[in-house]
Amino acid sequence: MSSTPQKRALRKSPEERAAEITEAARELALEAGLMALTLRNVAARVGVASGLVAHYQPNMDALVSSTFATIVAAETQEVAGLLSQRPGPSERLGLLVDTLLDNSRLDVTAIWVEAWTLGRRNETLAASVREQMDAWQKVFQGVVEDGNATGAFNVSDAAAVAWQILGMVDGLNAQALVRWDGVNDRGTHLARAVEGMVGAARGSLTPKPSA
Repeated sequence: MSSTPQKRALRKSPEERAAEITEAARELALEAGLMALTLRNVAARVGVASGLVAHYQPNMDALVSSTFATIVAAETQEVAGLLSQRPGPSERLGLLVDTLLDNSRLDVTAIWVEAWTLGRRNETLAASVREQMDAWQKVFQGVVEDGNATGAFNVSDAAAVAWQILGMVDGLNAQALVRWDGVNDRGTHLARAVEGMVGAARGSLTPKPSA
């Protein structure tokens, strides 16, 4: 009786294999969290032996760090693109507050929260977290500085205000992960608080109802 010979796995170039492992780690982190990034789990996702993943990623702390950076930097770039479509600083700051409290982004919020915890014992990850937080602060700071320049805002320390707003956004998003509804309409409450912080006109940052 003849048997059908097994098809050999397609050999891939080192570049293709490395990219495949990187993408598998990204998908796994978004689905199951950064703690799921183990040699065994990543290898299973790719469909290869753990030793092959170890060959391309000998330092799992570094893989966790780079995966975190890839995920959150993509969101930063996406939101920056949305901001570029808004005409003035009030519209841009209102968009930032509204967009970052969008529950559709909770998968990325979970990555942030996990990274803050894991970063206590993974300095490579901690450095990446600090770098990405600096990037977000610069986004907020740039919008606030634009508002100062146009007279829409009145802020003496744009960097400090940007840090405060970012901290409020992070805190509210972390609460949303456990579906705590301390207040209804978090976006409106935060927008009103930010209006006072930047000296904006009342209601200028409050999300407008869809037409």
